[in-house]
Amino acid sequence: MSRIGKQLIKIPEGVEVKINDSVITIKGPKGELNQKIIPGFKIELKDGKISVVPIKKSKNTRSLWGLMRSLISNMTKGTVDGFEKKLEIEGVGYRASVSGDKLILNLGFSHPIEIEAPKGIEFRVDKNIITVSGIDKQLVGQIAADIRAKRKPEPYKGKGIRYFGEVIKRKAGKKAVAAG
Repeated sequence: MSRIGKQLIKIPEGVEVKINDSVITIKGPKGELNQKIIPGFKIELKDGKISVVPIKKSKNTRSLWGLMRSLISNMTKGTVDGFEKKLEIEGVGYRASVSGDKLILNLGFSHPIEIEAPKGIEFRVDKNIITVSGIDKQLVGQIAADIRAKRKPEPYKGKGIRYFGEVIKRKAGKKAVAAG
């Protein structure tokens, strides 16, 4: 049995929930999100709380029960508070800037890299910190991962794009190994 799936989701004030046969729509102060309901589940709305109930108990529904509940919980949190991921750039000459809805990265290549923000995603840059924010948790995380993949941090000098607070294990170079 899913411990996460059993928990009820409290609906904050100002959030509107609509449940159709196969889609749940959550509308809040920051925007609106839709999620297709995984077959085998019933979403119930009672007394300002949402519960996810499996229709028939099989191995497949048990394994997806917590996922369905987490997706709906993230939707309610996103429409009220939103989500953000921070990335930091480290390296001589590595820069980022925002132009309209595009993030422009100068990462030591012969050309700048432009990343266009999808609908619902916003970029901010403060010195060497890039902030990706939006209401969809999955989309914010995916865009942040795509930005990081443009220049992953390397283990010798630590240059590249990393998540804020991420620790990169450093390796000793050739000189340190030869001296020992």
